[in-house]
Amino acid sequence: MKLSCIAVDDEPLALEKMETYIAKVDYLDLRGTFDNAFDALNFLRQERVDLMFLDIQMDELTGIQLLEVLKNQPKVILTTAYDQYALRGYELDVVDYLLKPFSFQRFLKAAEKVFENVRQVQQPTTTTPASSDKDFILVRSEYRLQKIKLQDIQYIEGMKDYSRIFTPTNKIMTLQNLKKLEEVLPCPPFLRVHKSFIISVDRVDSIGKNDIVVAERTIPIGGLYKKTFLDYLDRQKLIG
Repeated sequence: MKLSCIAVDDEPLALEKMETYIAKVDYLDLRGTFDNAFDALNFLRQERVDLMFLDIQMDELTGIQLLEVLKNQPKVILTTAYDQYALRGYELDVVDYLLKPFSFQRFLKAAEKVFENVRQVQQPTTTTPASSDKDFILVRSEYRLQKIKLQDIQYIEGMKDYSRIFTPTNKIMTLQNLKKLEEVLPCPPFLRVHKSFIISVDRVDSIGKNDIVVAERTIPIGGLYKKTFLDYLDRQKLIG
């Protein structure tokens, strides 16, 4: 598996060093280098890459400002000589933060983090297809496949590329996102009610105007999902 990447830095020596480091890693495929954020932004509007090595302190448009305006950003590793931006970088969901001058070993550790994340996401799905008559699914949790009975699932909370599955006795973190789980879980009883939540209708305790209570957790009903949810209840004659 290859990771396509770009490097953005306004310091020529730093950019040259980055190219040298990238060339040493066989799974990194360098698609371009840029000495300013504007050129990188224009490139990313036309091309998609897996990873961007991004300097922060640049004239006119900083690396942080680039991330704030960039839609569908790739995985990002920040590279900077200033450590005061670390918190802001992580708020923007960067994978790692390399403080200059950094060694090849530290660079490789950051690249490996992205590689492992992408590899796990791209692995063939391990959940049982919805058309199956199985009463359980298998999800990847850490380095194991975890068996979860469908009847035990109360609700599922999505967190970017991960999901947390809640049962009466456990909370299972899985690398599968909500969209992938929604595709394999049978409907009914599982319904998407919010961009961040799938619920089991069988586990609903009460329904408010804009929220649902499941297993003592108040879950919002998203505007995009409210009509579908209410229509389902009506079709199933669940509203008295």
